[in-house]
Amino acid sequence: MATGLTTLVSVEELKAQLTNPDWVVIDCRFSLADTSQGENHFALSRIPGAQYAHLDKHLSSPIIPGSTGRHPLPDSQTLEAQFRQWGISNHSQIVAYDDKPGAIAARLWWLSRWLGHESCAVLNGGLAAWKQADLPLETESPTTRANGTFQSKDALTQVIEKPDVLNEDLCLLDAREAERYRGEKEPIDPVAGHIPGALNAPFMENLNADGTFKSVTELQNRFDPILAKSGDKSLVHYCGSGVTAAHNMLAMAHAQRDPGAMYAGSFSEWVCEPDNDAFPVARLVD
Repeated sequence: MATGLTTLVSVEELKAQLTNPDWVVIDCRFSLADTSQGENHFALSRIPGAQYAHLDKHLSSPIIPGSTGRHPLPDSQTLEAQFRQWGISNHSQIVAYDDKPGAIAARLWWLSRWLGHESCAVLNGGLAAWKQADLPLETESPTTRANGTFQSKDALTQVIEKPDVLNEDLCLLDAREAERYRGEKEPIDPVAGHIPGALNAPFMENLNADGTFKSVTELQNRFDPILAKSGDKSLVHYCGSGVTAAHNMLAMAHAQRDPGAMYAGSFSEWVCEPDNDAFPVARLVD
């Protein structure tokens, strides 16, 4: 059982622990449009002591065209070694942040649980909240931490594989925006629409206007009707590539609800063979 923070951490809580050697801060800034942008911005300034996690290099494995989605799961042993390189040990409190709505940070949060480490939290409001509070940034060379001793344990989350997605005992929840879910537009993947039978819960609706997460009560009011619709079925989250789905899972965990499982390959894996009738796509437009 974890003794640390397991969903969200406030800027005030993080500020108070910046010199605590047991706290490891991970900067997850990343841009799909410019995959070097986050790393470049990290080199210029960061929350003091932060290490950098690159979505493609650290939090995903290489894409295999026609076989995987856009952000395949990393190799677990490689990620375990990377955790040690970041200075993480099994007693560490991990804090992840990014400069967007928190989806990349949530990916690290979920992967931490995948490796069996529960004491991981996302900075509520991200880097924007840190700056808004006028808290310090480190501008000299990034801090190098001594290697940690992290060893993975039994996973705290379940992964659903592509052949099992249409199992009638599962209820799918799509985290993408409604237009993509309905099939009205698809700016990234080769096919528009959603996995048949899936419900839609756009991840951005987890947030207040300032980018912080809604209250526990508000998130319960958001997800309880979905859980009621799922009935006795097991909830499985997906999105475009297994990133924003983690945001919904984090929001559910913060709302004190079981976040269920993830189809990590997500829609980009589902449609990587566009003409394969075994993996149909539904649309809500003509």
